[in-house]
Amino acid sequence: QAQLVESGGGSVQTGGSLKLSCTMSGNLVSIKAMGWYRQVPGKERELIAATVTGGGSHYAESVQGRFVVSRDNAGSSVYLQMNDLKPEDTAVYICWAVTWRDNWGQGTQVTVKN
Repeated sequence: QAQLVESGGGSVQTGGSLKLSCTMSGNLVSIKAMGWYRQVPGKERELIAATVTGGGSHYAESVQGRFVVSRDNAGSSVYLQMNDLKPEDTAVYICWAVTWRDNWGQGTQVTVKN
């Protein structure tokens, strides 16, 4: 069974940067897309960045121009470079991969302090 393992969360001051990493392991099958959601308590999970295998990348308006999503050459890892972080970016960031089904990581906390 495939698993997604994230790393790189933490606490940073406003205007700072963090890079999240996520690697899919286990029974790897064709990955159609990978990306990142984030979730704040009391709100719906939000797709903020995704990269389609053999295609382009897509961003939520709230992170466009500040965040960059990328994949490794093997295609089983996805990264999220987060720049110019704001307090409203504080959330649990959850890695996501599409194979024949949706696959989810456990999430990593990102906290942006004033």
